[in-house]
Amino acid sequence: MAERVVIHVEADHLDSDALRSKLDLSGCGGVVSFLGITRGVEDGMEVHALEFDAWEERLPTVLNDLVLESVNRFGVLAVAIAHRIGRVGVGEPIVSIHVGSAHRKEAFEACSWLIDSLKKQAPLWKKEIREDGTHWKEGLG
Repeated sequence: MAERVVIHVEADHLDSDALRSKLDLSGCGGVVSFLGITRGVEDGMEVHALEFDAWEERLPTVLNDLVLESVNRFGVLAVAIAHRIGRVGVGEPIVSIHVGSAHRKEAFEACSWLIDSLKKQAPLWKKEIREDGTHWKEGLG
């Protein structure tokens, strides 16, 4: 059954299309999607993978709170968000966001706000596994 809000934390694989298919898009005139993937180079160094550590008990609640705030703030009709935890290889999806709304402007604004807010508020910590060793990235997300 399709839903207006879909939240997932994925340890193994993130399927962005499957996530979007779970959304109830009735009344929507468009869907804006963002897919974040692991880059192969950071600061001129080859990146082999990223490792995401999370406060797993809290992460779904924070994601849900962000989604509900985006609905209230932008008036969007449907939101799905998923984030990987654990090791994520180069080119693999890290985060997927889909926002459905009656009009595109609200969907674009909400999607942009969601990824920015997730990076600031979600209890996630990122470690780069690079050719020169491992490096924890500052801040959340």
